[in-house]
Parts: sequence; C-alpha cells; structure tokens
Amino acid sequence: MTILDSTRLLLDLEPVVAENLDRHLGAAKDWMPHEYIPWSLGRDFADLGGQAWDPEQSALSPAARTALEVNLLTEDNLPSYHREIERAFGREGAWGTWVHRWTAEEARHAYCIRDYLLVTRGVDPDELEQARMKVMQSGFDSAEKPILHVLAYVSFQELATRVSHRNTGRFAGDPVAEKLLTRVSTDENLHMVFYRNLTSAALEIAPTATLRAITDEVVGFAMPGVIIPGFTRKAVQIAHTGIYDLRVHHDEVVWPLLRHWKVFELEGLDAEGEQARTELATFLGRIDAQAVRFEEQRERARARAAADGGS
Repeated sequence: MTILDSTRLLLDLEPVVAENLDRHLGAAKDWMPHEYIPWSLGRDFADLGGQAWDPEQSALSPAARTALEVNLLTEDNLPSYHREIERAFGREGAWGTWVHRWTAEEARHAYCIRDYLLVTRGVDPDELEQARMKVMQSGFDSAEKPILHVLAYVSFQELATRVSHRNTGRFAGDPVAEKLLTRVSTDENLHMVFYRNLTSAALEIAPTATLRAITDEVVGFAMPGVIIPGFTRKAVQIAHTGIYDLRVHHDEVVWPLLRHWKVFELEGLDAEGEQARTELATFLGRIDAQAVRFEEQRERARARAAADGGS
C-alpha cells in the first residue's frame, strides 16, 4: 500500500475511529490500580533493613510466576508500542485522541501487576528488574507495517493478551491476582473491540487488501513479548499449563475474530483476495493439527508424571 493509499485510508476510517472512540469512552470504567493491591502484605527488602527475597516467600507456583512475569514484561514495553501506533495512526484528530487514551489505559497494567508481585513477593525482584531493563532497551519494532497490517495485528494481539491475563489469573490460585488480572483483561477486551471494529470497516473499504493483511498477520503472528529473555522456554512452560497454547490461540483468539469479520463468507473478492483466503484456510488447518499433536504429547507427559508420582 502506497503512502497516498494509507493517507486515504486513514481519512476514510476517521469517522469510524471517532464513533468507536465515543463508544469506548462510554463503555470504559474508571478504576484505581492501587485498590487492587494487598498493601498490608508489603515489607522492606534487605537494603532497608528488611528481608531479601527468597523463593519460599512466593505463594505462586513456578508456572504461575513465569506467566505473570511474561505478562508484566510484555506490558512494560508500552513506550515502544506507543511509538509504533502513533507512527501508524498519527497524532491528529480522533486517531491521535485514541492513541493517547489507549496508552494511558495500558500504562496502568504494568504498574499494578508489578505492585502486586513486589508486595506479595511473588517473583525475584532483582531478576524482574534486570529483565525489564533488557526488554525495554530492546524495544518493539513493527518494521513499519502498513496500517491494515497494524489493525489486523493489534486486533489479534489485544485478544491474545486478554486471554493470557484472564487465564493467568485463574491459574494463579490467588483471588487477589485473579481479581486484578480480570480487571486488566477487561481493558484489553475493550481495546480489542475497538481495533476489531476498525478492521471490519476496512474490510468494507478495501476487502482484498484487508484480507491480505489479516492472512499475513495470522500466518506470521508473534506476541510482542517474544523479545523477553528466555521467551521460548517460558512460552513452553506456559503452554504446558494450558494458560496459553496453540489450541487456545486457534480457538479463542484467531477464530473468534475471523468469524466476527465473516472472512470465509465475504463475496466479490478478486483473485488476490481469494488467494489470501485460501492461504488462510490452509494455515488454520495446519495449526489445528499442530494443536492436536501438542495436546496429545502433553497428556502423555502428564500421564507419565502421574505414574511416576504414584510409584
């Protein structure tokens, strides 16, 4: 898509942005991050005469710790995300208003998750800070994706983040963590709806180009947290818990959006659009098969662990 085409699309979508910004502001509920933190559990660390962190102090399982760390470190990179969406959407009019509103809402997530983890001594604070420094210095680079690809990507990414936070809260085994992450996931859901609706409008304006973007982003999708140190190992650990795995991604992230956009019901596509849809269908079949294999392997591993534990 040329610069001229991108500018035209931004202008064409501006009324949809304004409409959905109003809808968002009407639906979003103000909430105070400090109200979700059990401050009474806090105490000084060693440098202030308190106690250094020890794994025994954490009530979280190792897998829950990993999931919370990944969720937090992903949220930490907000300055990079702000730069990327401001580059794509601009800072003028309804687009600019949305960019800054979204950023302000997202900023709460890292604050409150970090406060929860530090107050409850859920994770090693030194390792967490060292990882934060590495992640933020690496930044996040979308490689200047065209606007349609940005809209498709953030639709999937916001829904993936919502699901990850929600499932992590349930898995953590702490009602306080579940309440906090449910609140965060509510924000993420509203953000997803905003981007989902813009992508719907883009499908009406430029169906082939938008479907191409959707296909590219499904096929090449990677969470922004991929730059986290040890991400692959951590992602595997998270997948083995069922918090977020290929089945969750396929069933709860990709397909709900594709159904909403009626991707496989669109009519009047040209040859390029039909080709993109064929590629998408083929890829979906592939990741569904991969999800089945992973689930079978996980069940066998759990059965072996149960047998070993009972012997």
